[in-house]
Amino acid sequence: MTLSQKQQQFTHMIAQLIAWAGANGYALTFGEAYRTPDQARLNAQSGKGIANSLHTQRLAVDFNLFIDGQYQTQTEAYLPLGEYWESLGGSWGGRFKSRPDGNHFSLEHNGVR
Repeated sequence: MTLSQKQQQFTHMIAQLIAWAGANGYALTFGEAYRTPDQARLNAQSGKGIANSLHTQRLAVDFNLFIDGQYQTQTEAYLPLGEYWESLGGSWGGRFKSRPDGNHFSLEHNGVR
């Protein structure tokens, strides 16, 4: 699958996630979607990310989650969304071993999650 085809698949999956979230009482706003390669390198140097982030390929998005109007910062609050995202075939940052990132939703490409 080409990168463009993967990006199109990812966009469709994100639409499904947003619709599912709304239907189940969750409110979302966008956090970071696209990240420049320069920013990814800076994040990696400061320990806040990885240089080969899927954000640079438009295959990852971070969401801000609100439940009953309250902004959620704990990975655990994102669990239902993460499980739904995984059921669609995506990778959820809440499963990251080194540093869980509950608001991160991505689609694996060339072995990068």
